Amino acid sequence: MKRAVLTATALACLGGLPVYAQQSNDIATPLAVLLQEATNCNPDVAAATHAWKAASHKSDQVRILPDPKFTVQMLSVGSPRPFAGYTNSDFAYIGFGASQELPYPGKLRLRAEAEDRAADVAHEQIGQTTASIADSLKTAYLRLAYLQDTLKLFEESKDVLSELVKNATAHYEVGQGMQQDVLQAQVEHTKVVREIAMHHQEMGDIQAQLKGLLHRPQSSPDIVAEPLRESTLHVSSSDLSNSVEQNNPDVRMRAATVRQQDVALDSAKREGKPDFELEYMYQNTDSKYRDYYMLTFNMRLPHRSRVRAEVAEASERLAAAQSQLDSEKQKELTDVQRQIVAATSQDEVLKDYRQGLLPESEAIYLATLNSYSANRDTLAHVLSAYLSLVNLKLDYEQTLLDHETALAHLETLTGEAIR
Repeated sequence: MKRAVLTATALACLGGLPVYAQQSNDIATPLAVLLQEATNCNPDVAAATHAWKAASHKSDQVRILPDPKFTVQMLSVGSPRPFAGYTNSDFAYIGFGASQELPYPGKLRLRAEAEDRAADVAHEQIGQTTASIADSLKTAYLRLAYLQDTLKLFEESKDVLSELVKNATAHYEVGQGMQQDVLQAQVEHTKVVREIAMHHQEMGDIQAQLKGLLHRPQSSPDIVAEPLRESTLHVSSSDLSNSVEQNNPDVRMRAATVRQQDVALDSAKREGKPDFELEYMYQNTDSKYRDYYMLTFNMRLPHRSRVRAEVAEASERLAAAQSQLDSEKQKELTDVQRQIVAATSQDEVLKDYRQGLLPESEAIYLATLNSYSANRDTLAHVLSAYLSLVNLKLDYEQTLLDHETALAHLETLTGEAIR
């Protein structure tokens, strides 16, 4: 079923049909579907793909011999006029010739191999672009899910506080409460209404970001995210670190650049070899004279100082690429470790929330509410207990968002399916 949805998404996008045309605003779209849509539809991915295809044609151009030359030559004798002396001098002639440059054996092969490695770099840039867009999409999607969940919490809080305001007003009217309790409840209710408005504003910003990443019109229906759920980090730290070199898009691109510069160095060394040119010409004179046939062999000797400079440049570029690769590996491994530490520490925090803080806080609120209903407690204590519960729920949702975002970044860094 999931594969069918992904296929339909890809075909619809490639065919120019809006994949969201029949979606309801109340139906959540799985993240996997949006990731596939972004891969197929995002213009940055398309641009990187076309750049790679263009680069892949370069090697076919440089591995072929240089263009042959064809020559028509006329030699006049006694006058600059065409064909002067052609019938009375065996020096006058009209000639037809052809020449071909012949690079030293191995030069064209190395030039083509260098272009192939450059195409490999362009291909890795597709993966780098796709991973960057996927990471941005995951982060925005998870944030949207968080906002949806917390918006529901604020909507519930608004209803609860509205009811508390009514109860406080009723208590005050019969002389069983204080006016300041009513005012405090109204203030908290107003704060919640403001938070709801701010949530709607931020959700609008994220909707615009998501539609931009998916290359959808901004007027298209809003995206609904699935609720946040806690994922388990089931891959060991060592396996994640080992995956960086093989799957990390930035590391792969740096490694491809090293291979490109390595071949470029070999090609620069080969350029120090001589090139050749073979030329043949047929010279036709008047019928009473004999024709001429000329074969010419030329050899071009590259200037040694220029070749040494080119080899030195290629060597430095290779060393720079190797250093950049090492630096990128260290950077990505550091980031992987940071995300692992964040995710594992948040696992413990989420467990504390679920098993201790949230149940205890809810029990305190319910006990305080029951006491207030029986006129044994004040509204201020009820508000304090309820707001503490709401804040803990918000903290839990924020921790859950941070946990899932850390895992999403780990997926980008390692190429491993974690969530």
